[in-house]
Amino acid sequence: MFDAETLPYGVFTTLDRPGVRRVGVAAEDGILDLSQAHVPHPALFAYGTLDPFLVAGPEVWDEVREALLGGLRGPYVPMSEATLHLPFSVADYVDFYASEHHAANVGRIFRPGRHPLTPNWMHLPIAYHGRAGTVVVSGTEIHRPSGQFRPEGSVEPFFGPTRRLDFEAELGFVVGAPSAMGAPVPVSDFARHVFGVCVVNDWSARDLQSWEYVPLGPFLGKSFATSVSPWVVPLAALDGFRVPAPSGETPLLPYLRETEDRGLDLTLEVELNGQVVSRPPYSAMHWSPAQMLAHLTANGACLRPGDLFASGTVSGPGPDEAGSLIELTAGGEKGLVLPDGSVRTWLEDGDEVRISAALPDGRFLGSVSGRIGRSAPVTV
Repeated sequence: MFDAETLPYGVFTTLDRPGVRRVGVAAEDGILDLSQAHVPHPALFAYGTLDPFLVAGPEVWDEVREALLGGLRGPYVPMSEATLHLPFSVADYVDFYASEHHAANVGRIFRPGRHPLTPNWMHLPIAYHGRAGTVVVSGTEIHRPSGQFRPEGSVEPFFGPTRRLDFEAELGFVVGAPSAMGAPVPVSDFARHVFGVCVVNDWSARDLQSWEYVPLGPFLGKSFATSVSPWVVPLAALDGFRVPAPSGETPLLPYLRETEDRGLDLTLEVELNGQVVSRPPYSAMHWSPAQMLAHLTANGACLRPGDLFASGTVSGPGPDEAGSLIELTAGGEKGLVLPDGSVRTWLEDGDEVRISAALPDGRFLGSVSGRIGRSAPVTV
């Protein structure tokens, strides 16, 4: 449940008006309908999507938030009566690899006997460009993807449903104000372009990924689905929870250097079938979100409203702080025993994963969930 200071934005419908999507702000157990509320710039909320509001930029974002903090005035809809939808049109999707703990853990699994981090890892925020069209809202069933993989001990590859389906607990960043092509965005301008955050699960088929990722990186092992929470928490709600990013302890090229704390102090919690399996701390992330954005645009690539970039798997140093099954099970070598006594190495059909985020004071920042369905029919 969101408190009256967080005030995240989302899009909802109700049973009496199922075809009419409305923009709302969540507080306590209700949703303020912004299409009928007394707020500045009401026309921005008349289209059933956050897109016009994202484009409006930081001055308008701040003006509307200040008005909401001054008192929520307008019609309320009980949260229990609302159906939530993807709140904005995803323009592009980029997923980073910003946790040193996660990168080192996976490096040991994928490249045994070699240094776990690639030579470039400490110098730049590594990322891959995903598919905007398969970003789905929380609650959408996730099909088990099929693809090409080579099982251990086999000479030839196979095609079929993944046997190593995994989750990745991440934080996403939603771009509002655009930038011009050819004009890199410096770390100091992060808040002028990024509107807010959401919780992300970047589902992964590890057997497809390990076979295909050399030399160009993730493709079919990642592109089948990325789930996001339905509420976008404005950056302003996180202002009191900034921490220094660990990347500042190493020499960096000038465009990645920061003079202010731009890391975030929050914690994710991962539940598998209703049972907590991990609590990854976001404060341990090596690269800050501002550094990710600066690197994303360093070559002159432009930002568009609705661009989404995610942190990559959030993992901490502890055994119960890993944000993926590949880490929790050492690449499937050991079973993860759940509190009810069941054991998992990889996700099974019918499993449900829920990832939530909260600030150190307990303030809720949203959650994303998804249930694994059966694989799609395979065409040979």
